[in-house]
Amino acid sequence: MTPPPGWYPDPHPPHLERWWDGTAWTEHRRTPETPTVPLSRPPGGSGGTGRAKAVALTTAGALLAAALVTGVVVLGGDDDAPRAGSGPTAAASAPVAPSSPAATSETPAEDPDVVEDQLNGITFPLLDGWVRPRHVAQDDVVMTTDGTYDCPGEGSVCRHGLVISRTVTENDETSPEALAKEDIPEAADAAFDEDSLGQRPYGGLESHEVVKSGPVAVAGRAGYLVRWRVTTAKGPGGYVQSLVFPSSVGTESPILVRFVFDAGEDGPPPADMDRITKGIRPVTDAASGGGVGSSIGPGD
Repeated sequence: MTPPPGWYPDPHPPHLERWWDGTAWTEHRRTPETPTVPLSRPPGGSGGTGRAKAVALTTAGALLAAALVTGVVVLGGDDDAPRAGSGPTAAASAPVAPSSPAATSETPAEDPDVVEDQLNGITFPLLDGWVRPRHVAQDDVVMTTDGTYDCPGEGSVCRHGLVISRTVTENDETSPEALAKEDIPEAADAAFDEDSLGQRPYGGLESHEVVKSGPVAVAGRAGYLVRWRVTTAKGPGGYVQSLVFPSSVGTESPILVRFVFDAGEDGPPPADMDRITKGIRPVTDAASGGGVGSSIGPGD
């Protein structure tokens, strides 16, 4: 049995708490709330008894935290099942009700057709054949195609499609066009050449062709996209797209969305890139019922 959703000690690092959604770890973390246990002297008793109880409570709490941090879940089955060390133990204590905004404002729990990127304040449409990420090694993945397959080259398993969303923070450039053109080679290498483990799931990247580029309206902001069709040493190759547009929240830092699609009959159609791009909207619009029709900018 898997433990119920709740806050548990984060295995990496264990001094924080992380939200377990009942199936997998999410990216929501918080500093643990330290409970205060009032110690009172029982009538007619001595202070020594109260101190002994305090020591016992502290020791018990430490043991429980250690058990949660080192707990494992071992479930047989497909790639999406938790493996050893991937989650809290099923025997963990009752979960703490989520109290942070990140844990209580999850649009996916309310709308099965929408994925929310809370950090960047946008939502993505969850198309047929796409699911929320489960046990995905890459950072900042917001959705994947359903299921996995054996990579044609090195590596264990691959997915036919990924959508990755992140904020551009380490670049003084703010032009969506310049950032998209700068990112597309890196996106292609990361997706189809060599992964973070030094393996080549597709045998390496051999060539590319620009199949689409230009301005586009995204969530009411003027953005820019570049799409490549890549050829790989093994497998049917694929498509990679870098999309950049200003955020509508905070400091309006540029948001970078990468699309990685396998080519061939098993991969998602490239038209899904356009459908997902068109369906991106601010969280405020999604909450108020606003739609893509209200977007402004080139490419409508």
